[in-house]
Amino acid sequence: MIDTAPAQVADLQAEWDREPWDAIVADDTSVGAALFADRSGCPRVTVAVVPLNLSSSQGPPSGMGLTPGRTPLAKGRDAALRAIAPLAMRPLTKPLVRARIAVGLPPAPLTFEQTVLSPQRVLASGSPSRDFARSDRPAQLEFVGLLSVAASTAPLPPWWPDLDGRTVVHVTQGTQNIDATDLIRPALDALADRDVLVVVSTGVRGRNELPFPVPSNTRIAGFVPYDALLPRVRVMITNGGWGGTLAALGHDVPLVIAGGDLDKPEIAARVAWIGAGVNLRTGTPTVAQVARAYEHASTDAAMKAAAGRVGADLRSRGGAPRTAELIEQFVAAPRP
Repeated sequence: MIDTAPAQVADLQAEWDREPWDAIVADDTSVGAALFADRSGCPRVTVAVVPLNLSSSQGPPSGMGLTPGRTPLAKGRDAALRAIAPLAMRPLTKPLVRARIAVGLPPAPLTFEQTVLSPQRVLASGSPSRDFARSDRPAQLEFVGLLSVAASTAPLPPWWPDLDGRTVVHVTQGTQNIDATDLIRPALDALADRDVLVVVSTGVRGRNELPFPVPSNTRIAGFVPYDALLPRVRVMITNGGWGGTLAALGHDVPLVIAGGDLDKPEIAARVAWIGAGVNLRTGTPTVAQVARAYEHASTDAAMKAAAGRVGADLRSRGGAPRTAELIEQFVAAPRP
């Protein structure tokens, strides 16, 4: 993301020279767009499409998969981790400085967060509850809920009528970590003898089968249209991808999350903290772990209610239409 930034700046500059624009909108991993805006003075909006990772004076540092401490000892742990967190990000400082110099900007010891998040406007997917409800968020930040709103036009799988009248459980490992033995297989074994219909998405278009025998209550597709599936789902068992997690909560569906790497442990921790799901604390759970977690998520009325509260909050924030409206307001606003 950093080493490719100078070439991105060159591409953006060529387009800017051809026809300048009023503002640039980029996601929260786009270093090139951030450096271009800094160099050109172009107004910039960040749309955060992954879990918001802003430094804070409250709770543990983002990205560690920890929930805010409640006891004096745990709060002391959080404070100590906040103090040392900048050291963990220090290896990114030199590459960022090199990228700045390469595009003609003066060197500055900015963090990755300070680089990619616009100081003017940040529109974040999700809601404050999904960010530990911290109270020290900057004034330019607004949460906009669910950004993925397009209805699928793909045909439904031929087994779709089997869902009618059944308790449906959705199992997915997303689209990157697709070794089905990590989560899908133990989940299928955990649910094999239950009176449920298990809908599995393999994460690979056209891959509508798994490399091992599956129970008779299992249905498989490469992808399943969430706008059609999630209103039918009682519980979603997932590796904790941000988009899928938000989509499930947007439909009031409680979650069982096996977050193994990248931002998945952080997402699992946030969902468990608000009471809307179970954090398995591993990306490769056992059959027994999945079975216990499913029993909890499928029977706990408080968890279902928490998922409903989060879903209502996400839906109330306007999503993609509200994001577009806020961008238009930003572009139209007078500037010094």
